[in-house]
Amino acid sequence: MFLDFFLLLKNSGIPVTLNEYLSMLEALKRNAIARNVDEFYYLCRMSMVKDEKFLDQFDALFGAYFKGIETISDEEIFQIPEEWLKKNGERIFSKEELEKIKSMGDLKDLMERIKKLFKEQKERHQGGNKWIGTGGTSPFGAYGYNPEGIRIGQHESRHRRAVKVWDKREFKNLKDDVDLDTRNIKLALKKLRLLSREGKAEELDLKQTIKNTSEKGGLLELAMRPVRKNNVKILILFDIGGSMDDHIELCSQLFTASKYEFKHLEFYYFHNCVYEKLWQNNVRRWDDAIPTYDVLHKYNKDYKLIFVGDASMSPYELMYEQGSVEHYNDEAGMVWLNRLKEQFPDLVWLNPVPKDEWRYTRTIGMVQQFTEDRMFPLTIAGIGEAVKSLI
Repeated sequence: MFLDFFLLLKNSGIPVTLNEYLSMLEALKRNAIARNVDEFYYLCRMSMVKDEKFLDQFDALFGAYFKGIETISDEEIFQIPEEWLKKNGERIFSKEELEKIKSMGDLKDLMERIKKLFKEQKERHQGGNKWIGTGGTSPFGAYGYNPEGIRIGQHESRHRRAVKVWDKREFKNLKDDVDLDTRNIKLALKKLRLLSREGKAEELDLKQTIKNTSEKGGLLELAMRPVRKNNVKILILFDIGGSMDDHIELCSQLFTASKYEFKHLEFYYFHNCVYEKLWQNNVRRWDDAIPTYDVLHKYNKDYKLIFVGDASMSPYELMYEQGSVEHYNDEAGMVWLNRLKEQFPDLVWLNPVPKDEWRYTRTIGMVQQFTEDRMFPLTIAGIGEAVKSLI
């Protein structure tokens, strides 16, 4: 059994040797671990993986071999009918029906229409195309479909087509104590360093000590120096909520790794696009919001700015006044993005959406143009490219 696993690792490109395999068997023979899957996993990983770049591949192979996790190709996944994946009780629209549903016009038309409906509508509606209701094709309501509408009374995004969300939504803070899979992110971030020596002399300066001792005729004279520290200054703005809920674990890993690597790290949250306010606590974001102007005035150009978000939103949110999905903004989102760009010219945008899918979302292209092609996928390789861009 173990020999087959060893061969699986070797044939999959992990450079494991016979000596490492025998070391693992010896540890098992001596009962070096408890008899459970978790400790066996760590023993195998410690014995047979000597390079961090193979850890993720090892995890997948270990899971497939010992836990019965099947590996399914993308081609096989795409053969599953989309209707099978929709939850029970939800109206399913055919492709022909979806093509017939047209948007009402623009944001102004939507707002004027919903004001009239609030005055005229007297009862609940379901499955229609006019009133505020559920399961229909009206631009107003929940659990239906419309190319552009106002979502009301639905706890999560489904088609990600809403240009406004009428309900007050609560978001959760990203975790800053996540250990799983942060190791490679830390390695990528380590390259973003501005090392300098400052503070109290606590480290032995060997070269100067040898020189001083030689000048003293062999009488030892120690020389100390300050420890080198990474003094790069980082400002991270995290998109939170809505479509970013799909990526919250990955963003938490990035957040944890960033707090570990950077002494001078500041962070704020926004939703979809930056507007006149940011916040640091999602639980109290309605009460303790921080004016974006304060952030612009607080941090100087020494800070390197990192946006983290999927850039997937309505174009109104970027280009129009009052285009925000959940409040009435006096200035377009792009106005605020350009102010940040002017204050922090060293900026990048990390996008958790796979790069080969960017072309399907109009606003990703618009944000990519704003960053002057400094948008990178939120992967280990993408973080590495972003770091090079900031150095």
